[in-house]
Parts: sequence; C-alpha cells; structure tokens
Amino acid sequence: MARQRNPQIVTANDLFEGDVIYLTASGDWSRDHGEAAVAHDPDEAERLLGVANAQHDRVVGPYLADAKISPDGRPQPVHFREAFRTRGPSNYFHGKQAEA
Repeated sequence: MARQRNPQIVTANDLFEGDVIYLTASGDWSRDHGEAAVAHDPDEAERLLGVANAQHDRVVGPYLADAKISPDGRPQPVHFREAFRTRGPSNYFHGKQAEA
C-alpha cells in the first residue's frame, strides 16, 4: 500500500530581508503561510520547488514543507518547526535567552 502523503508548500527566506516567505500560486512570494500554493502530489511539489529554485536572486534555501488544509481551504503548518517559523524572528530576549 502506498504511503499517504501530506499536501506540501514551498517555503524559503527572503534574500534581502531574511523573512520567512511562501511561494504563491502566481509564482510570487508572501509572508502569509495561508497564501502558499499547495501541491497535492509529488510531481506538483517538485514543479513548485523548481519555480522557487529558479528565483535564487530573490530567495535563500527553498524547501518543501508538509501542510494540512484548514476548513477555509488555507494551508496550515503540520510540524512544530513550520508553525514556529510563521511567528517571525526568535531573537527576542525571553525564556532561556533572558537568563543568560
């Protein structure tokens, strides 16, 4: 039996500003995870990743991330790392950082 695959999106960092960004269906980038283009099969995921990799003058480190689809049809993070990345920089002094 074939393994069930999650839908995937492409994420990267903006080359100039460093922000986490997501590839949209138009081939542009958004800082809103919910605006990301969703690939429902491996071929589409690889195509989207190819679009992102061709924009090496705009983005750094594009990769595929698993997503789940919310009731309103927008992609949502599956893994903690991706959920954490949607919240912005983690260089604020809090928690263990404040104790150092």
